[in-house]
Amino acid sequence: MWHDVRALNASASGLVAAVVLALIASGVWWVSQRPVFTLRTVTVESMYGMELKHVNKLTLRAGVVGRIKGNFFTTNLEQVRTAFESVPWVRRATVRREWPDQLIVEVEEHEPLGTWGEDGRLLSVKGDVFTANLAEADEDRTLPELGGPDGSEQEVLARFAELRAWFAPLKLAPQKLHLSSRYAWTVTLDNGMRVALGREQDKTTLKKRVDRLVHFYPVLAERLPDGIESVDMRYQNGMALTASGLKIPEDGKKPAKPAAAQQTVTSTSRRNQLR
Repeated sequence: MWHDVRALNASASGLVAAVVLALIASGVWWVSQRPVFTLRTVTVESMYGMELKHVNKLTLRAGVVGRIKGNFFTTNLEQVRTAFESVPWVRRATVRREWPDQLIVEVEEHEPLGTWGEDGRLLSVKGDVFTANLAEADEDRTLPELGGPDGSEQEVLARFAELRAWFAPLKLAPQKLHLSSRYAWTVTLDNGMRVALGREQDKTTLKKRVDRLVHFYPVLAERLPDGIESVDMRYQNGMALTASGLKIPEDGKKPAKPAAAQQTVTSTSRRNQLR
């Protein structure tokens, strides 16, 4: 090897290149550690320019800044993003560097649609289940109560929107909506009337049942001025009413014996039936 000039030149060039790269890396590291690149500002902004109703920018920044490690170059942006997204009401966050000593954080806030289940969680208008202070969620209005099996959030969200449209002709709105473990639907309207819609046999099942109720409701409301407590729409061509405090069958269970067909509503102290 020592007599091979070409090999010696190649080895020397390799060593020189390695030394130069090491010096460059050391220089970059030294420069990156200068105080001028210490993070001095973390700016929190609203994503899409939307107003933040439940997230206070100053409080959010103060709660996360202490968890940010490194400087302008060495800060792990993914860890910063995760830290911001762990804060209640923050749905999503994006983080970027701004030369020479600043981080810009944009946050998207959860917009609550209603409560979810019985454990104090909330469902957002985008179908996300999240945990936050319920007192902050219903400052402006009473939130609907929604619930269903795990994984059914998007389905319940879509059905809630449909029911609002379906009951709009009666000027009634769903206040509670529950999907049972057997996938039977029960909705309670803002006048207190509870409607058992049952399971969805096809794409038109529930719509037809609601349409039937909407058609007969003005007559029912006129003949039962004290209000209707519950309506069972799980019959093929009729319905069962409760107007005196009696309960309709549990979700998903069909009534044992449907009543005979009637052309008018008979209001008694027990269950009233309409066919």
